[in-house]
Amino acid sequence: MNPIKEIINDLVEAPNLPDFSVGDTISVSYKIKEGNKERIQHFQGVVIQRRGSGNTETFTIRKMSGNIGVERIFPVFSPFLDEIKIIKKGSVRRARIFYFRERTGKAARIREKKTFTKG
Repeated sequence: MNPIKEIINDLVEAPNLPDFSVGDTISVSYKIKEGNKERIQHFQGVVIQRRGSGNTETFTIRKMSGNIGVERIFPVFSPFLDEIKIIKKGSVRRARIFYFRERTGKAARIREKKTFTKG
């Protein structure tokens, strides 16, 4: 392995995040600094891609704000990420669901992943 990558991996601690993937609806709480104040803002939407690996990994979330689609890219190793909650697990067949941008209304639904329990 590259010695620079080894040093970076030793210095950066892995975040304790839930296991989410593309198609999941998640809620991200992240810290915003305004002057000397700090507040937490929530962003809830569908994960349309995960990109990168290691400490440069990012994920993109898309939500509809009124009639306007809003996308935001979050680094996985960001110190400003407070927590991630999985609202709904989605079932998609692609790693990047950019076709989701053109869909509106009922066409913009994602099938929910079926979970089977023994019982």
